[in-house]
Amino acid sequence: MKSTSYYPVIMTGDVAATAAFYMTHFHFRALFESDWYVHLQSAEDERINLAILDGSHETIPEQARGRVSGLLLNFEVEDVDTVYAACKAAGLPIMRDLRNEDFGQRHFITADPNGVLIDIIKPIPPSAEFAAMYDASALPA
Repeated sequence: MKSTSYYPVIMTGDVAATAAFYMTHFHFRALFESDWYVHLQSAEDERINLAILDGSHETIPEQARGRVSGLLLNFEVEDVDTVYAACKAAGLPIMRDLRNEDFGQRHFITADPNGVLIDIIKPIPPSAEFAAMYDASALPA
């Protein structure tokens, strides 16, 4: 299978509010908007897409309808400290404070209105112990 696109779809009970959250705080813009589905694209990189879907919509098989749960979205950014400051200033919930991890990330975790966790990450060099677990091509420069 050759994929031509890949993006997560968040099922929610409030499509408009969820879409507005990502547009306001994470620089997405709407490419398609209806009351049951919004397709978002990063205003900074067209390869980054996210969709918001009414979890009760008829296109979803009845047994799978509902809200998203157990999801963590990772956004790698150039300046995690600036994003952290902006999220705190906007009053977003900070689920994990900004910190450096031995496995090679400087990051913090916030959440969207549905409880979807959002991990904002800046790759950093890992400790020697963790560096040995990486393929050399995956290590940050």
